[in-house]
Amino acid sequence: MRYYVIAGEPSGDLHGGKLMNEIAARDSKALFRCTGGDTMAKVAGESGLKYHYKQMSFFGFVQVAKNIRTIFRQMDEVKNDILAFKPDVVILIDYPAFNLRIAQWAKSKGIKVYYYIAPKAWAWKERRVKRLRRYVDRLYTIFPFETDYFRGHGIEPHFLGNPLVDDIAMRRKSMPEREAFIAECGLDSRPIVALLAGSRVSEIRANLGDMVAIAERMPEYQFVVTAVPWIERKIYDEMIEGKNVRYLCDRTQQTLHHSVAAVVTSGTATLETALMGIPEVVLYHIPWFYEKLRPYFLRIPFISLVNINLGREAVRELVKAKLDIDEAVAELRAILPGGERREAMLGDFEELRTMIGGAGASARFAEDIVNSLR
Repeated sequence: MRYYVIAGEPSGDLHGGKLMNEIAARDSKALFRCTGGDTMAKVAGESGLKYHYKQMSFFGFVQVAKNIRTIFRQMDEVKNDILAFKPDVVILIDYPAFNLRIAQWAKSKGIKVYYYIAPKAWAWKERRVKRLRRYVDRLYTIFPFETDYFRGHGIEPHFLGNPLVDDIAMRRKSMPEREAFIAECGLDSRPIVALLAGSRVSEIRANLGDMVAIAERMPEYQFVVTAVPWIERKIYDEMIEGKNVRYLCDRTQQTLHHSVAAVVTSGTATLETALMGIPEVVLYHIPWFYEKLRPYFLRIPFISLVNINLGREAVRELVKAKLDIDEAVAELRAILPGGERREAMLGDFEELRTMIGGAGASARFAEDIVNSLR
């Protein structure tokens, strides 16, 4: 069968590549065409990649407005590419602003539409649910709580686990020992606290400064910011130079593996940290007017995927326009070794792992996709 797969971000490329590999293992005649990244291109072949996500990464109102002609041109070219490829199914991975438009168009052309990793309509922009119900033939979710949500809106979702579990299990097999990791990265012997400041420049500039302020109060610990390779180092250096924070690039899971705790922004990183069993504090700096308006546009009481899935505040969320550094330091100390809340949090993480499901999610999703098409 012929599969056209679209992802627009690094995480989508990672999950898309694993899904495509598993589909190929179950469909010996599978042919792929994609818009995504290096991981997906390895499966589809060099000529199978229409656009790299780096060409399509426009975030925020200003960037989108400045590049609106490029965005619509890319969308038209992807549509033409889909028609030329003649797929049995279009598989959309998250990236809703682009993918929901593709879903509507593909449906009008009589092409099957599967959505893998559903948009977070439960958090904001609930109007997207109507479009999912109307234009998507099969919706795959990766969080257990989404099942009741989408059923309540007339959609029968398919939850078969979370592919992040597979990624963690795979990487753990090649984790270096602590001594080797420290030596290779030029770190010292102090316990490590990981700082996950986000994957976009705006997030890093908003959150890393507060994280550095926490680190400066705790010199007995070694704070390490886990940088992402697509953001220039100077963005980080502006805030960490001369401070109690070290820089490591593209080593997030290795750093977490050897950390005693972490300070994390919102997003998938909060779930990844929990599934690896690392106690965390969630920190997210927001403009003062967001703080006032948050109850009106955010439909859920939490921002971390840990708390959203568990339905309670298992990890402390410091979502504020002005962070109280004393409070943040106290929250972090409470989950460090010997802290009064560490063991309870680790127990919550065990419950979360059970809810999310074991390894093999990518294989289960691929099997369902192939069988449903047959």
